[in-house]
Amino acid sequence: MPLFEMSLEQMLTYQGRNERPQDHKAYWDRAVKEMHSMGTQAKLSPARFTAPGLECFDLYFTGVGGAQVYAKLLRPKDADNCPAVVRFHGYAGSSGDWVNYVSYAQSGFVVAALDSRGQGGQSEDMGSVKGNTYHGQIIRGLDDPDPDKLLTRALFLDAAQLARVVMDLPYVEASRVGATGGSQGGALTLACAALEPRIKRLAPTFPFMCDYRRVWEMDLAVGAYAELRDYFRWFDPQHKREAEVFTKLGYVDLQHLAHRIKGETLMSIGLMDTICPPSTQFAAYNKITAKKRYELWPDFGHEALPGNDDLIFEFMLGL
Repeated sequence: MPLFEMSLEQMLTYQGRNERPQDHKAYWDRAVKEMHSMGTQAKLSPARFTAPGLECFDLYFTGVGGAQVYAKLLRPKDADNCPAVVRFHGYAGSSGDWVNYVSYAQSGFVVAALDSRGQGGQSEDMGSVKGNTYHGQIIRGLDDPDPDKLLTRALFLDAAQLARVVMDLPYVEASRVGATGGSQGGALTLACAALEPRIKRLAPTFPFMCDYRRVWEMDLAVGAYAELRDYFRWFDPQHKREAEVFTKLGYVDLQHLAHRIKGETLMSIGLMDTICPPSTQFAAYNKITAKKRYELWPDFGHEALPGNDDLIFEFMLGL
């Protein structure tokens, strides 16, 4: 193992450091109820992109807070009872190019690729929070007295709601839906499966948003986690509210949601990852009680993992 991390043996039993709010279960039960109240109605419009044997659509649904949320949808032409995969992108990005999803769709899957709200795609961020809006979505809403205003809560709920929308499409077999993505996409994969337990298979790659305090204590609040350092420098420079801040982040720490996952899990981890440290990923992995396995890349960090896309594709073929 690299010097910045604990040993693999320690990681395999590591249970995380970040505080868990006492009302965590009630918080997420209430959130799921709100998501369900939004329904699964969606608007589908033919997309400009086309591919042989496929139908491609721009999909819009109304998420929590009234935001219009966008996803790309591809389906095999005239096919019914299809398995489906929902896909999630990295932090600050978007669903990207349509062609990235063609291989799944031409293999018989319905594919839905989310644009996370307020990031690089078409989904809306409705705002309406007190405090910082300058840099980063993890800390968005931390200064609002209502923890429901944490923007990450909405990101998690959008992921699960997209899965519900897809499951209700007439040509999708709801019991055969999977989820996958890397980094933030890996985080949203875990959130999706935790908040929509019908997800049958999930394949998160080096998931983000796990065990924030561990990241801080490793002095790795840089890159994707840099906003944690910014927050303390701007709003709590003497760390007088440190315990309060990390406890509030505990609402949106995926290690505390992982036990709700029912689907079979394949997690891919680069052991040289200094962006989303491996121990933080294992904090979530170790709390998954469903069937699971991990795959390791000892010499790779937060980057493309050779062969990983093939592994995930073969895993999803089992839906």
